[in-house]
Parts: sequence; structure tokens; C-alpha cells
Amino acid sequence: MKFIDEPRVYLVAKTALNTGGLSEYLRDIGSPAWTPDPEVSDAENLIEAAGRMCYRSWQPYDPEKPEASNPNVTRVRQGNKRYISHVLEAAHGSVLEHASMAFICRGVSRVFTHELVRHRAGMAYSQESLRYVRLDGLSFWLPARLRGNEEARTRVRDALDFLEGVQKELAGIFGIEEVRDFQTKKELTSAFRRLAPAGLGTSIMVTGTLRAWRHIIALRTSQAAEEEIRLVLGKIARICQKEFPHVFQDMECNKETGEWTFAHPKV
Repeated sequence: MKFIDEPRVYLVAKTALNTGGLSEYLRDIGSPAWTPDPEVSDAENLIEAAGRMCYRSWQPYDPEKPEASNPNVTRVRQGNKRYISHVLEAAHGSVLEHASMAFICRGVSRVFTHELVRHRAGMAYSQESLRYVRLDGLSFWLPARLRGNEEARTRVRDALDFLEGVQKELAGIFGIEEVRDFQTKKELTSAFRRLAPAGLGTSIMVTGTLRAWRHIIALRTSQAAEEEIRLVLGKIARICQKEFPHVFQDMECNKETGEWTFAHPKV
């Protein structure tokens, strides 16, 4: 067995803008005086486009461009940051659902994943399957309460060594190495996993809309949240703010508590 130093988070995908399709749409509605900002992320340009389409606020009203402008709109907010700032202030959160980010979280426990997958709206998950992946070795991340106590740490190691030994003993009892039928292997692997601890290290891919990430970050980095999920969501929060500074412009971290909060939490 091995202790995990710290869970890792990898950004593996984010929304990309199909500029050809968007440009074709803008031409079809009369070529409004608006184009995506090349200095802004694709996701944030997409969010701005969604909002401007909703209100037909690409530009101030022009009677010669009836599909590209709105007679109710005589002024428009210029600049992506300013535009998205208003979206956040107005809690027009639905447009944030058009953009998403995907992460792989590695070295996290099934305690963490059991909590994370409770968030369903706007989220997608793919987790390492222990019906297929046999446990030859156990990995484990120790919470601070256990990590800071040498006696507790020793007891945890002893327990994990025992459970790892059970996995190997069961594999020997059923001769799984000699089994050729994959269905049988899968049934045995699935049965063996019942002896694995909830704190077992695993990997999960999680994709969420930017609106969903705002909600989960606020909820799961609070001081009331469990230690491991606070740690991992804190890492995700930093990546979100780096990748999409306009969407997360109202998010701040309390340096003392590690809690991330939003000026506009109802988005």
C-alpha cells in the first residue's frame, strides 16, 4: 500500500468556439457591429454571444439591421468583462451553462467521489471501475486528523496492509491469474472490491458547466465541507479563475480559511 501525498487535478477539456459557424450566423442576421474578442477565452465569447442573442443586443438599434438590433436598445455594454459582469449582477446564469470544463481528479478517495457525484445538474462523471480494474495495491490519502497522529497513522497503515493482503489472497484462492474467461474475471474483481476501504485512491473525470462549477465551488469549499473535497475544489477554483477570469471575476478566496465565495452567489 502507499499513502497519497496530495490529490491531483488536471484540466483536460474546455469549451471551444466554432468561429466559422458563429460568423455565418452573424452574417445571416445582418452582420451586426460585434465580433468575438480574440483576447478573451472561447467560453467567455460564447457566453457573451448567448446573452446578446437573447436580448438582440449586438449593437445599438439600426432599422437597416432588424434581425441584428432591437428598437428597445439604444446603448450596449462594450467589452466582454463588462458584459459578463452585468450578466452576473443580473443573475442571468443560464448563459453560463453553454460553456464547460472537464477535469480528471487523480488520487482522490471514494469518499470524495461519493460526495462529488451528488451534484447532478450540469455535471457529467466517468469514474475508474473496480468491476474491471483489479486492486493489486491500495493507495490512500490521509486526512489531517489522522496524518498528524503517528499512532493513528501506524494503525491505518496496518489496516491497509491487511486489506491489501486480503485482495491478493482472494486472487490466489480463485486463481484469477489463470482465468481466461473475462466475465468470470469481472465477477471476481467486483466481488473482491467489497473488501476495499471507502478511502481507497481512485480517479474520476468530471465535466461541468461554468454555472455548475460556481455553485459547487461555493458549496464545497465552505468550512462546513469535508476536508478532501475542500482541497480538491480549491484546486479547481484556481484553475477556473485562471482560465475564465471574466466568468469568475466576482470569486474571492479567504486566505485564512481557504473558502471561495462569490459576490453574486445566485447566478
